Amino acid sequence: MSKLTRRSFFQGAALAASATRVMGANDRIGIGLVGIGGRGSAHLSAYAAISECQIRGLCDVNQAARERAQTRLTATGALQAKEYADMREMFADQHIDAVSIATPNHWHALATIWACEAGKDVYVEKPASYNVYEGSRMIETARKHRRMVQVGSQSRSTPHKIRAMALLKEGVIGQVYQAKGLCFKRRKSIGKTPAEPVPPGVDWDLFLGPAPMRPFTQNRFKYNWHWFWDTGNGDIGNQGVHEMDICRWGLGEVTWPSSVVSTGGKYVYDDDQETPNTQLCSFDYGGREIVFEVRGLPTGPEGGLPVKPGNTVANLFLGSDGWMWVDGSGFKVYQGESHELAIEEKAERDDSTRQHMQNFLSACRSRNHQEMTAEIEIGAISAGLCHLANISYRVGRRLQFDRTRLKFVGDPEADRLLTRDYRKPYVV
Repeated sequence: MSKLTRRSFFQGAALAASATRVMGANDRIGIGLVGIGGRGSAHLSAYAAISECQIRGLCDVNQAARERAQTRLTATGALQAKEYADMREMFADQHIDAVSIATPNHWHALATIWACEAGKDVYVEKPASYNVYEGSRMIETARKHRRMVQVGSQSRSTPHKIRAMALLKEGVIGQVYQAKGLCFKRRKSIGKTPAEPVPPGVDWDLFLGPAPMRPFTQNRFKYNWHWFWDTGNGDIGNQGVHEMDICRWGLGEVTWPSSVVSTGGKYVYDDDQETPNTQLCSFDYGGREIVFEVRGLPTGPEGGLPVKPGNTVANLFLGSDGWMWVDGSGFKVYQGESHELAIEEKAERDDSTRQHMQNFLSACRSRNHQEMTAEIEIGAISAGLCHLANISYRVGRRLQFDRTRLKFVGDPEADRLLTRDYRKPYVV
């Protein structure tokens, strides 16, 4: 397969964008999957079960991943999809109407931007961006090219969570003064893995993309890339960004805070991980706050409720007249000084990812980005809060934030972490 130059890609992208078709009500939307490892496999299963779309492209830098995905796709009775190692070739294909991105975090923004410039609509996994600067560029590009960009924050399409947030807005616990996100997800040590030759069939240059060139190691490749600053954002930006998004939602869609502070560390383990496994942060909104906590080690209960074996991933809302607990199993509302259980609702047995993707596909037809429950502007800000917390953690101090300029106040060191030095040609 021939390598695309930047110039030839954007020439092709311009042609593709100009030829973007208007879909009729009965047309199947052609989907291209980018990144078909763990989460990408879930994308494949979800889209394969939706009749109004058809998977037409499979893209991954790992040949073995492409082959596994092809086998799974055809096992559903679907036709074979075209395979790509380089996403730019997929984006130049006029049979692809929309792309679904499940790459490592450091690729989310550039893949989204390239796809929008090529005339594709985009479903991109959380966190929307790898850093704050990228989120702004993604919003700008989506608007400029009139593309639908949905972020994979599927809680926004989950019925019981929609009802819980509506109750908060109606005042079920009075004035909400604190939203707390809990990411108590047990993470075992990743150990240490040495540098080794790049496995056959893997394009390591494409995998690293915007990140610095590093020797190949197993820990930097499969899943554990989450725990390296080059490619991931720790668990606050992995699992935690879902709960951060719910915090913002429950506080009335608050955006940027006036200040942030984050402390913690990587405790107990001596391994390759760079990001913290224990983290506590607070965002000031003047009269109310978001508090977020990551616990990757064994932990006790929270809010008087026991920690579930292995993981407790939830949100806790505190108000003047009571409190609410929300997680994947449902929600509970406690009212009054005696904390009486006033409302309890169990989650429905629905596939929230599929519902979220159907919401995206509906917007692809209507061309109204406001119909999407987790449109890029929503996802970019939620990811941005995770990035602010990580920056405070890395520089080791409370930071004041200018919400208009999206810069820190009088702190050039912290400002540098709002973006990154991009490795050419993978520049946002």
